[in-house]
Amino acid sequence: MKIVKPFAKLVGPNLPTDSFSQEDGICLLRRIEYFGRISHRSEEAQTPDSWRRFIQHVVIEHGDWSIVEHASVTVDFYVDRGVTHELVRHRLFSFTQESTRFVNYEKKMPPSFIRPPSLSEIAPNDPLGYATDPNVVDAWDSAIQQAEESYITMIRRGVSPQIARSVFPNALASRIIVTGNLRNWRHLFIMRSTKEAHPQMREVIIPLLAEFKEKIPILYDDIEPLVKQSEGMRKAR
Repeated sequence: MKIVKPFAKLVGPNLPTDSFSQEDGICLLRRIEYFGRISHRSEEAQTPDSWRRFIQHVVIEHGDWSIVEHASVTVDFYVDRGVTHELVRHRLFSFTQESTRFVNYEKKMPPSFIRPPSLSEIAPNDPLGYATDPNVVDAWDSAIQQAEESYITMIRRGVSPQIARSVFPNALASRIIVTGNLRNWRHLFIMRSTKEAHPQMREVIIPLLAEFKEKIPILYDDIEPLVKQSEGMRKAR
């Protein structure tokens, strides 16, 4: 049984080797500025550093979020399939996901699983919402081990991966590539970093929000994690 850690990271423009840099983020903001200036035909006023003033005034203060839709980014998620089920509900994004129909986890690669941050009673001082109970963890491990053994047995007896996959739990780790414009990402962060969001979603979304804040300045600075969703939704535009 292979247990892995989930992650979510911005994909650079020259994958698979390059990471997404702040320079890449600023290029997107300059793109937004250029297209935004078309409405007033003021393209000639753009300078190498005018994006900050333009985005602050036109988007943040004036509220013209439509121009933010002209720039998109891609995120590489490695999460359990329970989280991927929630991600694909954000219908305006584009998705490409690891297929359990075609990947043979007995021949191609061993199945990997993601253990929830913890599995016990709600703990008020735990930012992810749970504390650890060894007995519950043992029960979880046993269930995952049985599922993996059942899958391998079925594959070795000639069952196709698309049928054998039915024994896998939501804990199965899965890669999913998600692409969307910067306005859609803002909405996802507001929805999925709140106090009510699933703990395993927050586990990857909160660090991802911090990366967006660092790499794509201004647009996400006002979003704070772990607030009530009703409070966060007041910022959704």
